[in-house]
Amino acid sequence: MRMPIVLAAFALLSAIGSDFADAAAWCAFYTDNAGTNCGFYTLEQCRAATSGVGGYCAPNPAESSPAQPSNRRRAR
Repeated sequence: MRMPIVLAAFALLSAIGSDFADAAAWCAFYTDNAGTNCGFYTLEQCRAATSGVGGYCAPNPAESSPAQPSNRRRAR
């Protein structure tokens, strides 16, 4: 009797969690090796989190970014 309930709960949680699979764009690197938080979607969010406690914000290295368009001209 419990197995169908557990499977249904797992399926529901898996479906809900799939919308949040994308990596956040910004990471906060706190000073004094206090940790890293890569859960910020805007630079402003990241800066607010490091304000007053020390640290810096940088793009998330795990985020997949779109390919940059090339400025080179094609050879004919």
